[in-house]
Amino acid sequence: MTMREKIEEAAARYPDQRSAIMPALLIAQQEHGYLPGPVLEEVADILGIERIWVYELATFYTLFHTEPVGMFHLQLCDNVSCMLCGSEDLLDHLETVLEIRKGDTTPDGLFTLSTVECLGACEMAPVMQVGDDYHAHLDVTRINALLDRLRAIAGAASVERASARVPWE
Repeated sequence: MTMREKIEEAAARYPDQRSAIMPALLIAQQEHGYLPGPVLEEVADILGIERIWVYELATFYTLFHTEPVGMFHLQLCDNVSCMLCGSEDLLDHLETVLEIRKGDTTPDGLFTLSTVECLGACEMAPVMQVGDDYHAHLDVTRINALLDRLRAIAGAASVERASARVPWE
């Protein structure tokens, strides 16, 4: 099924095409990995709506990426509760360990480091979202263990891809 067909199928569930923007953006991001301008325009054209409406949602919500991100997008909450519980120190640690600044991606494409305004999990501060998963009550030890697990996952994924190749590739 093409991206267009998936978006049209999702949009058919809504009486107003504007209500289908978020599901359409999720489909487009799954297809392309992120949402560059031409993809946002294509989503608007498929839905038959104003392009600015699509752009507004794509740039407002942190689950949408208008720039490429690494295999693991580390989104550290920097709102008041997390800040009071040490998120600034954790950001410094992540920048040091990953050798990148906030907003950058590691040269190997594994990690993108971002801060987000609020993950809505103040009771678990400090919190970081990686993909769809929340990691709570973080400290340097837990961050290091998480990075090790993510690197292991990435390594296993590359071995799996390599073993799936046919011998003549």
